[in-house]
Amino acid sequence: QVHLVESGGALVRAGDSLRLSCAASGPTFSTSAMGWFRQAPEKKREFVSILSWSDSSTYYADFVKGRFTISRDNAKNTVYLQMNSLKPEDTAVYFCAAAADGSSWWRPPSYGMDYWGKGTLVTVSS
Repeated sequence: QVHLVESGGALVRAGDSLRLSCAASGPTFSTSAMGWFRQAPEKKREFVSILSWSDSSTYYADFVKGRFTISRDNAKNTVYLQMNSLKPEDTAVYFCAAAADGSSWWRPPSYGMDYWGKGTLVTVSS
């Protein structure tokens, strides 16, 4: 079983930056990919970004390209989401997710993930 814990959510102003972290743990943690999704109030959860654990290739939703950057620290089993030029419409609960080792379900356009964190709230004021 994989346990994911997000941190870094906060109340910020439009134009500010924020970095989210997600630490993964488990008896024998391994994964094909880790990424971020978000869910705004009264909206469905949506894909934000995914990073392949095998080759570090990255994928982004169009609405965050050029503003958000996903990265990882292998030694810490941690994935980050650097968010710049934040907008009020970025307000959401951000969820970390991981794909099971060997899974290809996470690849676009499915973005299917197997493990989820509880989320961290990002609020961007105008």
